[in-house]
Amino acid sequence: MKRLSAAILAIAAFIAATAQTTREEVYADLNKAGGVYYAYPVTESSNTPAPKGYKPFYISHYGRHGSRYLISDKDYRRVIETLDGANRAGALTPLGEDVLARLERIWPEAEGRGGDLTPLGARQHNAIATRMYRSFPEVFTPKSEITAQSTTVLRCALSMAAFCEGLKEQNPQLRISRESSDRYMHYLNYHSPESNRFTAPDGPWREEYRKFEESHTRPDRLVSSLVKDPEYIRRHINPGELMWGLYWIAVDMQNMESPERFYDIFEKDELFDLWQCVNYRFYVCDSNYKLNNGMMLDNAKPQLRNIVETADSYISGDKRGASLRFGHDGNLIPLAGVMGLKDCYNSVENPDDFYKAFSDFKLAPMAGNIQMVFFRNKAGDVIVKFMHNERETSIPVETDIYPFYHWGDVRAYYLGLLGEE
Repeated sequence: MKRLSAAILAIAAFIAATAQTTREEVYADLNKAGGVYYAYPVTESSNTPAPKGYKPFYISHYGRHGSRYLISDKDYRRVIETLDGANRAGALTPLGEDVLARLERIWPEAEGRGGDLTPLGARQHNAIATRMYRSFPEVFTPKSEITAQSTTVLRCALSMAAFCEGLKEQNPQLRISRESSDRYMHYLNYHSPESNRFTAPDGPWREEYRKFEESHTRPDRLVSSLVKDPEYIRRHINPGELMWGLYWIAVDMQNMESPERFYDIFEKDELFDLWQCVNYRFYVCDSNYKLNNGMMLDNAKPQLRNIVETADSYISGDKRGASLRFGHDGNLIPLAGVMGLKDCYNSVENPDDFYKAFSDFKLAPMAGNIQMVFFRNKAGDVIVKFMHNERETSIPVETDIYPFYHWGDVRAYYLGLLGEE
């Protein structure tokens, strides 16, 4: 009983510390309040030298598309039209007039580009590829077999193109096959009928989420700072919708690289609470939420099977090269979870604890990625290390050579998850 109590206290202390750290992180860098809109953090790759005698020969990769514009022109137009209507009625405050002017300055760049990759998004993948090549040049030779596959969404295909160009800029002799096709969607972007029913508008988690969002969306202060006429607000403005519309535009400015900013109209706790709502949805719909019974992580099992089978083909065929895959946050998050990457598969039930167990901006920022780097010695023994957003990480498999793992142990663990022991 004493050991159990100690364990419970230790877990509670960990959650409390994590909660404080996450809040402090967001307050210190408001871009993180964008969650999956967080632009890829520029960082140097961690690269522990391999054990003596082992050389890299293969990389298995899955990357989310890079930074993008908001999904639809409507996301900008609705906010602009709301504030423009208030302006024509003489109802805007000086701050409201200033915010409308900022919106009108960003609209010419955003118009017609809903969901498109931004120039920053292309550069992110180009830079990741450059760092990959420079960290593991032995993998990339003119004879290497390098394949690249993306989902059929244009921003993913363009991310793939930017990544491949980054590799070829380092070595123009590389030969890379590139495909964006429905042929690969059954593992690159798989969602089971059961999981689609769970995440649907009438899914079993929606009512609890609605109450959570309602309690964490407090628009009155923000809206009254922009619109001075309470009667106009009552008749013509949905305060919650306006707040959310401005939130999405504010957090996406980092992806457009616009000089315009909108964080100044929010208080930090307002941004944090809105982010909690977004994080809630991604946790429930893509990660290891206790009550979804693992069905979201199961969505990534076809991709995990492809990863294992493709690695086996490179190993048995004594080949050298890379398998590059490009998809979405809804693919990367469950893949990180089913693979068991550190802090990517925590399971909790209480919505107030979600942000303590799961942070979407850490798991799947724009251009977020998972890399498995394989090494082999002259005797043919194969080891592998895992990198999440280019930082070395761990999985729940015992090893005596961390951050490296024996491929035989990793393979057995994953085949066990897939029911193929």
